Amino acid sequence: MIPMVDLQAQYAAIKDEIDTAVLDVLASGRFALGPEVAAFETEFADYCGTRHAVAVNSGTSALHLALLAAGVGPGDEVITVPYTFIATVATIRYVGATPVFVDIEPSGCTMDVARVAASITSRTKAIVPVHLYGQPVDLDPLIALTHEHGLVLVEDAAQAHGAEYRGRPVGGLGALGCFSFYPGKNLGAYGEGGIVVTNDETHADAMRSLRNWGEDTRYHHTRLGFNYRMDGMQGAILRIKLRHLPAWNDARRRIAATYDRLLEGTEVTTPTVLSHGTHVYHLYAVRTSRRDTLHDALEAAGIQSGLHYPVPIHLQPAHADLGGAIGDFPTAEAAAGSTLTLPIYPELPDRVPAQVAEVVRQTLAD
Repeated sequence: MIPMVDLQAQYAAIKDEIDTAVLDVLASGRFALGPEVAAFETEFADYCGTRHAVAVNSGTSALHLALLAAGVGPGDEVITVPYTFIATVATIRYVGATPVFVDIEPSGCTMDVARVAASITSRTKAIVPVHLYGQPVDLDPLIALTHEHGLVLVEDAAQAHGAEYRGRPVGGLGALGCFSFYPGKNLGAYGEGGIVVTNDETHADAMRSLRNWGEDTRYHHTRLGFNYRMDGMQGAILRIKLRHLPAWNDARRRIAATYDRLLEGTEVTTPTVLSHGTHVYHLYAVRTSRRDTLHDALEAAGIQSGLHYPVPIHLQPAHADLGGAIGDFPTAEAAAGSTLTLPIYPELPDRVPAQVAEVVRQTLAD
């Protein structure tokens, strides 16, 4: 079976570096936060062009703490999209706020920024755009709206490590930027992990306290906090992998370009790269009206493919109390019903895109 992502192949390529880093942590005995996490925070903040980075135990925790640090809470509204991983919306509800959805634009499936202004009310506190699949949202109009209305921009960059918006890294362009280090991400931990980047020292200090039970000094708890610490092993591993990230992203772009060429003239729509940014292809997402048929054909040929995301958030039973209905966000619903993601990772064998394209052609020609 050709997998969507091969983490064993990645480990084999950097095994000596990783093994040394892990053994150093084991020898140090520093397993919760500690010097490797602190060093990774400094290095990742530099990578994103921000003053601060606060490492946590998951991308979900990153979003949760970012919203808390921004002062979002009960009675507030947060504008986001219904076409995303469920954590984006879940964390808004964790803090007691209400998600307000705007549809996506059809080309890149990111937030349709032209729809946001009409959704702002007196209760709006924040906007959470999602850099979906590794493609940046058009941020300038959103930044202008936050200045005009006194709102907070929290970037969900969980899928966009290394993506750039108009030449600048995503994550550091709003008030706070959140990343996930789930293993399959462009920069993935060997377990769970996440981080928030910011230029605001007050936000950073609040999140450092919140991730560690609300402590400001040992056993003195000034706020209700959480056990959201990153472990030292993940900090050490991520430091090694961060050094490889630019090359890995370049490899993803080369593979995407190969797919683009091989799939030209088929009935699938390949990803559109929006003019304002650079895509890092966390996922290579195509669209076809025969998505399920193609998914089954690839599986039969021994090729994994993914369904990201087949049910938009406003139609999820867990969020039925928000009152969403079919037809509310037609572009998101159309994407949910037609999107298929194909294998892409830096170590993908050269033969695979051609194999995938052959199955696509045979299946959709029938």
